[in-house]
Amino acid sequence: MRYFVRAAKYFVAFCVLYLVLVWLGLKSQGGDASVWESIVATMSVKRGWMLAGAVVLLSALYPRFGFMMRRIECDMVADREQLLAAFTMAGFVLREETDGRMVFRGDNLMRRIFMLFEDEIVVEQYGQWVDISGNRRGVANAAYRLELYMENKQRE
Repeated sequence: MRYFVRAAKYFVAFCVLYLVLVWLGLKSQGGDASVWESIVATMSVKRGWMLAGAVVLLSALYPRFGFMMRRIECDMVADREQLLAAFTMAGFVLREETDGRMVFRGDNLMRRIFMLFEDEIVVEQYGQWVDISGNRRGVANAAYRLELYMENKQRE
């Protein structure tokens, strides 16, 4: 069910982005056409239907490639300072913590909106490793920073 909700969110986001771009294009040209007329004209040709199909396909596939999991050698207790610093620098704050599990969310409303409120990143301890899972952009950024912090800690 979560997969379909994510796909629907991205479909709506792509549609809104398309409408904004059409509106900006019409405003910059100074023409009399409305956004609706422009959409009807686009959909009256084969390329318009191909664009619509591409948006549907990309939206349907995005939950599969838009989310990821990274495994990093780290201890949530011993390396807590580095873990929190990495997520803070990546723009996330700790929202929930239980034994062996931390949940981070975007630190401001704009970040959360741009991530379509799919900004939850979960960190779980597995032996000597932590698994970081969530939105690809957030996980990649936080994991990269955490790896740097862990390398710096090992050098010291």
